[in-house]
Amino acid sequence: MDGSVDPSDPADLGGTTGWGRVVAPADVEPEPPFARPWEGRAFAVTALTMGRISGRNLDAFRYALSRLDRTRYLDDGYYGRWLHAAELMLVDSGVLAPGAVEARARRARGEDVPEPADPPVAKPDYAPTAPGSLRNVDAAPRFAPGDPVRARREPPDVAPPAPSAGPVGRGPCKLPRYLRGTPGAVTAVRPAHVLPDTHAVFAGEHPEHVYTVAFAAPDVWGPGADPHVTVHADLFESYLEPR
Repeated sequence: MDGSVDPSDPADLGGTTGWGRVVAPADVEPEPPFARPWEGRAFAVTALTMGRISGRNLDAFRYALSRLDRTRYLDDGYYGRWLHAAELMLVDSGVLAPGAVEARARRARGEDVPEPADPPVAKPDYAPTAPGSLRNVDAAPRFAPGDPVRARREPPDVAPPAPSAGPVGRGPCKLPRYLRGTPGAVTAVRPAHVLPDTHAVFAGEHPEHVYTVAFAAPDVWGPGADPHVTVHADLFESYLEPR
């Protein structure tokens, strides 16, 4: 772990350095849910875009966030990145043409620029198998509390539901970069959950068992870390291997 931000996924910030001192907030009056009026509108626009307008799901929204560049993800603030992700989902689904929002903004400022032609709509032909994200998995959990495991460096392709089909490639991996290759031990088995790696790119739900895994801080951060500190993470079965 080199402490740098992965430019291919600015959302994977765990364990990175250079963000300054963490300061606990002082006792203050409860804050409003949105600091400025436009943030509430951004929240509403993104919520509508995610399902009803773009046809995409929560994991696809998170995938859109991970594909933003550093400026759009970090410098434009929390709801700024929501708006950028909403725009990207609309482009992915053919509801907006690439560059359409920028062209419309420039025209609103009085510039004489053409707007791109509308693309063909390409919304995902998708319906979840059940409400929410929890699912039942017929196979028994591979691991049990107390089992020594290791977080994989790169999870393998996902086994398909039908034995006759070939392996299913993965989309964005949600295994935190700072835990990859680190030894740990299972402390609990959690309910099975839709796999975001495939769900985000509409390659199937592929639910898996989820485990809480304990990692010793020196194994995660190096020999200078406090040996009395333990890092816990909830990880999908395919993110883990026995050791």
